[in-house]
Amino acid sequence: MEWTDEIIARLRQLWDEGLSTAEIGRRLNISKNSVVGKAHRLDLPARPSPIRRDISGARPSRPAPARVTGPTLPSLAIAAEPVPVMPHVTAAPAGGAPTVAAVRTAPPRPTLVASRPAAPPRAVARVPACCWPIGEPGTPSFRFCGDPAMNGKPYCQPHAEIAYVRVRDRREDVA
Repeated sequence: MEWTDEIIARLRQLWDEGLSTAEIGRRLNISKNSVVGKAHRLDLPARPSPIRRDISGARPSRPAPARVTGPTLPSLAIAAEPVPVMPHVTAAPAGGAPTVAAVRTAPPRPTLVASRPAAPPRAVARVPACCWPIGEPGTPSFRFCGDPAMNGKPYCQPHAEIAYVRVRDRREDVA
């Protein structure tokens, strides 16, 4: 496209009328980006933002996103103290109030320790474990399958049957 004096004069006129760059481009049969580039090179006055603002000019306040502090996954340290369980309420004897048994405690939940893993003994061959995820990530019950994996695959036999599905030939569908 060649910018002639006539086209530049028409661009200046439409620009002064306050038309959008897209509308000027449509009227001149050129792209919006061509209009923006030429207006910049001609040093035409800047356009107001097409985003509507309130008259005061104040930006609408938006609540700041909540920042997560600390780890988002369960702790990797071994639980040293037992985890308390809800008190057990027994049925009320005739004419009496219900009784509350002492708070029972569950055995400590074993968790992983965040340290370097111990090297396996050299005489023992390491068997790859199945990497199929079980449960919801980030919850205490999340884990991987861990069964012995198939040779050359990251999954055990049952999970490999789910993960690797034979692609059917479309010609088989035509019959």
